[in-house]
Amino acid sequence: MTSAELRSELCTRNLAFAESRGLDHVCSYGETPVVVYTPEASGERHGNFFDFSYKAILQRPRWTRRLGKIHTQSRQALPRAECSWKELDASTSSDALLMNIFCCPRVCSRKQLTSMLGTKPAEIPDFGYKARVPLLGGKTDRTEVDMKLGDLLVEAKLTESDFQACKRSALESYRDFDRAFEVSRLPRSGDRYTSYQLLRNVLAALSSDLSFCVMVDARRQDLIEAWYRIMSCVREAELRTRCKVLTWQELSAALPRRLQTFLGAKYGIFA
Repeated sequence: MTSAELRSELCTRNLAFAESRGLDHVCSYGETPVVVYTPEASGERHGNFFDFSYKAILQRPRWTRRLGKIHTQSRQALPRAECSWKELDASTSSDALLMNIFCCPRVCSRKQLTSMLGTKPAEIPDFGYKARVPLLGGKTDRTEVDMKLGDLLVEAKLTESDFQACKRSALESYRDFDRAFEVSRLPRSGDRYTSYQLLRNVLAALSSDLSFCVMVDARRQDLIEAWYRIMSCVREAELRTRCKVLTWQELSAALPRRLQTFLGAKYGIFA
């Protein structure tokens, strides 16, 4: 399934989801519209979030600040509103999906999930974690990672088209680039390396002695294949063992039943 096809399916699902529950929402402009939700006037619920996860988010200021990320395309893509649209209002937001799962109370203590992720029970997720990746010359890149859970870095994807590209000169300025990868085998397009976010996060895991997991939808085989192409270029076997990919569908099997039902209805994610 392509990015556009999954986006279309999520739009259909979320229209039915919002209308059946009486949730405030709008659709973006364009050929493939996206359902975007507004928080309820009471401030206690948000249509894009599982109720228990949203309540937990509001109780932690660092998590709540994550909700404030401005939607960069709102002026062109969304109807005008009294409040400014946020990125995590969108039904296609991978960050919202990540928080729906990992902000749910006691989820990070579930044995099946911690075993799957290789984390310790009850670790608190850190969203938008600023990793320090060494550059040549002694400087560091404070690159943002979607989530850090204990010793695990996580990159989350849903309908994004790819893992972004970056100029060769920028990636080759990382201190451990040649050490981490068989550079000649890395996928490129012209003077740019593809899957930049994956390369950057593997380097972050290497420099901080952490593990790294890509979380994607099982319907996005293109993203899974892109990850395996990068994995095949990692030089050290020990580093490869610290890198993994998990699908939202695999994760769903380790989640509470009510959260599974929410993910199935809203995202089409089934264990």
